[in-house]
Amino acid sequence: MNKTSYICNIFYYSMISGKFAITIHILTLLTKFPNDYLSSEFIAGSINLNPVLVRKEIANLKAHHIVESKEGKNGGTKLSKAASNITLKEVFEMTLDTINLGYAKNQPNPDCPVGKKINQNLAELYAEMNEKVSLQLSGITLEDFSNQF
Repeated sequence: MNKTSYICNIFYYSMISGKFAITIHILTLLTKFPNDYLSSEFIAGSINLNPVLVRKEIANLKAHHIVESKEGKNGGTKLSKAASNITLKEVFEMTLDTINLGYAKNQPNPDCPVGKKINQNLAELYAEMNEKVSLQLSGITLEDFSNQF
């Protein structure tokens, strides 16, 4: 397995909530219609998701100054900055912050050679995974990603 596949697999398993995928979908749609305000209903139709959930993600994007919204009959949301100036690392950090696949729910046995160090070693593994994912995503802009469609 090559590095990209490895990172993608890690990424896939860390996307349990789907927030990253939903946010990237929203941003990619907005990139394809740069001069239009898209309604949450339109966006939700593309994602096949409830518009309320789309609006929650849009609120997060607004808080990070990635999109702007306009209310009313011709209202909706559009990008507030160029897609070429938004990296997927930024999107990752505003949706997931870090990859953490979890720790044991019970307290491992401190007398066991594995149990006494498992959480420390997992924390180090997760930190390394986050560094690699951040590095990979920092080199991909929203525009780069959107050009695939």
